[in-house]
Amino acid sequence: MKFAERTLPVVRASELARELPEQRWLFRDLWAAEAVGVIGGSPKCMKSWLGLEMAVSLASRTPCLGRFEPTSRGKALVYMAEDAIPDVRFRLESLCSHKGVDLASLDIYVITANTLRIDLPSDQQRLMATVDAIRPSLVLLDPLVRLHRQDENSSADMSNLLGFLRQLQRQIQTAVILVHHARKNGSAGQPGHALRGSSDLHAFGDSNLYLRRLRDSLVLTFEHRAASSPDPIELALVTDPTPHLEIVGDATAVKEDLSDEVIKVLGEIGPLTRTDLRSRLRVKNQRLGTALALLESERRVERTTKGWRVTERSRSPLWDLQGPERSANP
Repeated sequence: MKFAERTLPVVRASELARELPEQRWLFRDLWAAEAVGVIGGSPKCMKSWLGLEMAVSLASRTPCLGRFEPTSRGKALVYMAEDAIPDVRFRLESLCSHKGVDLASLDIYVITANTLRIDLPSDQQRLMATVDAIRPSLVLLDPLVRLHRQDENSSADMSNLLGFLRQLQRQIQTAVILVHHARKNGSAGQPGHALRGSSDLHAFGDSNLYLRRLRDSLVLTFEHRAASSPDPIELALVTDPTPHLEIVGDATAVKEDLSDEVIKVLGEIGPLTRTDLRSRLRVKNQRLGTALALLESERRVERTTKGWRVTERSRSPLWDLQGPERSANP
């Protein structure tokens, strides 16, 4: 079928290119190939460390966090708006030392401009030209709040900004990762709902990663548009011999192991501080913190001025019969 010159490109559905399974991932189960998305979480919960870990892992073709294999070796381009250049180098060298690779041998490129405003046409053009010249497989922009002066609560403003990043992703065929902050005390329900600003930021992502801290527990959860998500994992920033993120446990297993006990004690006694709850359960503080973080994300427990307590959702018999995704008490 012939079309006029001014029409959009169109092909029959049967003529669309097929995608091989190994082409679907940049990192298997962690981040989809050529995906846009967010690493989200509250301040000081290692979002930047995770982003740089992904950049080093891709450039060295070593497993991210020791578990998630990159499907190929690729270039990475990063812009760290809140970090001094020597600090960026220190983090990259620390991650390389942990992986046993030489930073000088890796195709990792760092934008050193003092400012980058992706809401300005001039900076959009400069960024597009830079990405086009390097052709990285991954672009890391950290954090979003330093990259624009628009209203993050405005759907129109965020739609225009994110539309440019989607255009960059499609035109250069690269993955784009935004580091973005979560709202304070906004962790109930899906982690994406806690992202600061317009809901467009959550909807934008093909792959999203969420980091959440509860005292000494750091939990990483996953979200993919076109694939099932792995179970949450527990992370820690290990400083010996050099700083790096490390998986220290299966967060879901910890939660499931303690959830019934936590719900039972809180249901029978009422609000308890974390210290009192830990004393009654006789468990390590870190394991309890992980369990509470995940139970709170499922809205089964909540923190009050008097301590932790169960929610009406946990009191519903439908929870045990139907599970968190089908409960009649949202």
